[in-house]
Amino acid sequence: MNKEQTLSHNSSRVTFKELQQIIKMGLVQGNLLPAFAGSWLAIVLANHSFLSSIPQILMMLVGSTLIMGGACALNNYYDQDIDSIMPSKQQRPTVNERISDRNLLILSFGMMLIGEALLFALNIPSGVIGLIGIVGYVSFYSIWSKRHTVWNTVIGSFPGAVPPLIGWTAIEGNLSLVAVALFLVVFCWQPVHFYALAIKRKDEYSLANIPMLPSVKGFSRTRVSMFIWLVFLLPLPFLLSTLGTTFIVIATLLNLGWVYMWLTSFKKDLDQTKWATKMFVYSLNYLVVFFVLVVVVSLIQMF
Repeated sequence: MNKEQTLSHNSSRVTFKELQQIIKMGLVQGNLLPAFAGSWLAIVLANHSFLSSIPQILMMLVGSTLIMGGACALNNYYDQDIDSIMPSKQQRPTVNERISDRNLLILSFGMMLIGEALLFALNIPSGVIGLIGIVGYVSFYSIWSKRHTVWNTVIGSFPGAVPPLIGWTAIEGNLSLVAVALFLVVFCWQPVHFYALAIKRKDEYSLANIPMLPSVKGFSRTRVSMFIWLVFLLPLPFLLSTLGTTFIVIATLLNLGWVYMWLTSFKKDLDQTKWATKMFVYSLNYLVVFFVLVVVVSLIQMF
């Protein structure tokens, strides 16, 4: 049996768990909360009916899931060469021949086409923003910057921050300062989040010749960059002043907590990997807490 036959044979046995790996379901799920928060705020602040907006929210969430999952599947297709070198990624179905390139591309473009159709069915701005996210992630991040510049994480943060914009425009049909503020939160959050992960995997990225900041510039330079992005996060809650003082105070404390954790990097005998793991875990909790806070505070304001 030749390789192509093996690929075709293996692809027929792809499990749901493997499908989740192919479309990076963990990453997709992490972006659905900001997308929902964007649509929720549009409903609350523009005095729309939540019940009548449910079909729009569902279409937005399904469409967003499909375009993100499809773009991630295409990223996995393009990254097969470097993923096969990095130990942490060698069990991906795209690397261990569990899915053929043909089926992977059909899955990827099929998901993106259906997802875009749903978003354009909502309104043109939602579809356009979704398309910008796809092109930005696949072309500017996956194909170009990831392999050519230490700015790859920052460049990838632009398409990675569009979910709340899609959520907002799905309801309102246009952008506002609130929507942009949500975008900026996700945008500034991403470098700190992914630099922490890159510190943990710097040896792998070096092995694959991927110019991630920790692998090229080292820990100290990466730590400075993380601090800069944390500083950028500090004023952003004030752009959401419409949510009230309580929100601003809690969101600011959340930011200051992250800054405090960053300061622990100056401890003597620091274990960089353990510190990066703690920063990474905090970043995951940060995103959830921040956007749940957005929803809860705005919900309280309705009553």
